[in-house]
Amino acid sequence: MGTVAIRGAITVDNNSVESILEATSELLIEIEKKNHLVRDRVISIIFSCTSDLDKAYPAKAARQLGYLNAALMCFNEMYVEGSIDKCIRVMILYNSDMEQKDVKHIYLRDAKALRPDLSFKA
Repeated sequence: MGTVAIRGAITVDNNSVESILEATSELLIEIEKKNHLVRDRVISIIFSCTSDLDKAYPAKAARQLGYLNAALMCFNEMYVEGSIDKCIRVMILYNSDMEQKDVKHIYLRDAKALRPDLSFKA
């Protein structure tokens, strides 16, 4: 069994605990569905948020979903002039027999504009 990296991102409407946790859950659930993830095979999840999101850690939503054994970290996303606001990004390292080329990266809401070349097309 190897390891694959799965990327994704989502934007939120406002900087609130509820918005951050709800959006993070939505993103993780969509990544799970499209990639048929088994939570116990997730090695780690790295979250980054734009600096305008500071009311909650996205990792809290992952714990609430049941990611109890994965290592979780949250970071501030580097600011780049003109970059997208209120955005949560994620990278999941996952134990899998899947090939990296078969991974479905998920970008939701306004974050779809970040990587249309990687975003899974339904």
